[in-house]
Amino acid sequence: MAGTTASTELPVPAARVWQLIGGFDSLPDWLPYIPTSELSDGGRVRTLVNEEGGVIVERLEAFDNAARSYSYSILRAPFPVTGYLSTITVHEGSAPDRARVEWSGTFTPDGIGDDEAAALFHGIYADGLAALTQSLAG
Repeated sequence: MAGTTASTELPVPAARVWQLIGGFDSLPDWLPYIPTSELSDGGRVRTLVNEEGGVIVERLEAFDNAARSYSYSILRAPFPVTGYLSTITVHEGSAPDRARVEWSGTFTPDGIGDDEAAALFHGIYADGLAALTQSLAG
């Protein structure tokens, strides 16, 4: 099993960040790479379509509004991993008007090495957090 974590601190209160990213169907609101998200299975499954038309299907595994955190697994995606579980959490930042966002995941590489799989997802998380920063700046 491999894993990675990316985080960033934002000059925005944690409650505001969670309001934007805390919905399981909210990725198109802040992540340009995912322009389409559709919920099914009572809101527990999201079908995402990326900019290239690739489909990613994810299941909500845990949601904690008070802790500003949710976890999801991948049911279907073009990634060379199995057993994927990821968590996005919004923490209070170093000051009351700041937030720290952490995006982490664990997975078992399938046909690639641990380091290559970790680098793939670290890049996805870091790019996502950069997009979040841009969304909140606008």
